Amino acid sequence: MLKEFKEFAMRGNVVDMAVGIIIGAAFGTIVKSLVDDIIMPPIGLLLGSVDFSDLFITLKDGAVVAGPYLTLADAKAAGAVTLGYGVFVNTVISFLIVAFSVFILIKGLNKMKRQEEAKPAAPTTKECPHCFSTIPIKATKCAHCTSNL
Repeated sequence: MLKEFKEFAMRGNVVDMAVGIIIGAAFGTIVKSLVDDIIMPPIGLLLGSVDFSDLFITLKDGAVVAGPYLTLADAKAAGAVTLGYGVFVNTVISFLIVAFSVFILIKGLNKMKRQEEAKPAAPTTKECPHCFSTIPIKATKCAHCTSNL
């Protein structure tokens, strides 16, 4: 069983998939930072100094401290039940960036694959000039009419 697992784990597809997952996780972290630290602050500034990560609705006041709460962190610390739609907006934007990046990557790979498929394969046979039979390309004598090529 251990030998079968080793063969499975060392197969090219599994190793490639593991590398893809690791790179994908790192890419997700970069995109989250891009959205939270680069994209959303200017959008929030344009909308009147709104911090999207602090947009929330209080569904039920906390047992520790009653509302209103200035930030989502304050509400959670007070034990309030909240609906954090600002964080959801940030997550949707992060998803769209990741999805678009993956789309561009797959589009590029498909284009390279199509170009590779478009290249004609090297011929493996040729036609005998004397009897017009199909013979291997490396042949020096026709197998059908025995003519020298």
